[in-house]
Amino acid sequence: LAKHPEIKALMKPDYNLIWVVVLMVLAQLTAFYLVKDLDWKWVVFWAYVFGSCISHSMTLAIHEISHNSAFGNGKAMWNRWFGIFANLPLGLPYSISFKRYHMDHHRYLGGDGIDVDIPTNFEGWFFCTRFRKFIWIVLQPFFYAIRPLCINPKPITRLEIINLLAQLAFDVAIYYLWGVKSIFYMLAGSVLGLGLHPISGHFIAEHYMFLKGHETYSYYGPLNLLTFNVGYHNEHHDFPNIPGKSLPLVKKIAAEYYDNLPQYNSWIKVLYDFVMDDTISPYSRMKRQLKGEVKQD
Repeated sequence: LAKHPEIKALMKPDYNLIWVVVLMVLAQLTAFYLVKDLDWKWVVFWAYVFGSCISHSMTLAIHEISHNSAFGNGKAMWNRWFGIFANLPLGLPYSISFKRYHMDHHRYLGGDGIDVDIPTNFEGWFFCTRFRKFIWIVLQPFFYAIRPLCINPKPITRLEIINLLAQLAFDVAIYYLWGVKSIFYMLAGSVLGLGLHPISGHFIAEHYMFLKGHETYSYYGPLNLLTFNVGYHNEHHDFPNIPGKSLPLVKKIAAEYYDNLPQYNSWIKVLYDFVMDDTISPYSRMKRQLKGEVKQD
């Protein structure tokens, strides 16, 4: 910032995010209706080919909203309510809890017992062979859901209860209106999209140390178009209050700081390398013993 103070002008909400999320919710509602009378094989097909992409993209829209990118820091609660709305087509309540844990990830990156993005000791010990690492990738959504309860359980808040009740009401409405195939499409799309899927490469690409000494990596490939530029991950951790839309400008303005860092151009290759490289495992993360006062959401 001292060298490039113009970056401060990028620290503002991205109001286009609101309309993109609304359109994504409408797209999934349309898909719920269209799949209700299809054969099961086509329900599964479209859940993976289309629903999974929208669902994973929506989780990254929720990531943007957790940083108050939709309405700005001055309207924090508007962002929380909008996150609950964006959560609806995923089928499982996620938004409010993600916000609480994700802020810890930014404040205490790699903090032992705090940053639940760090795999558990069991994951590192058990998923150590190529086949087991492949299974670990398939099961990633389950580990991301269960891990916070094992590493850093938090008291349930009023907003989390509202998130849960709103989600249950939405799911019941979809089942009542269009039946079990629409519900299956919704849930399967979320599980498949966060598991063995090209976009899921970002889970591993962001912080797994393929090169010792480098714990955060950026990806500059085309899938950023579907993921609100989450691939610009060094830039995001440097400036978490800048919306994903503007992160390419951060890289352009401060090119001397980012261009020479290790980077990826394929999340599919990241997944392949993670499975096939015997020196990489869920243990390949930087873990820190935190000192001093720890403040959590």
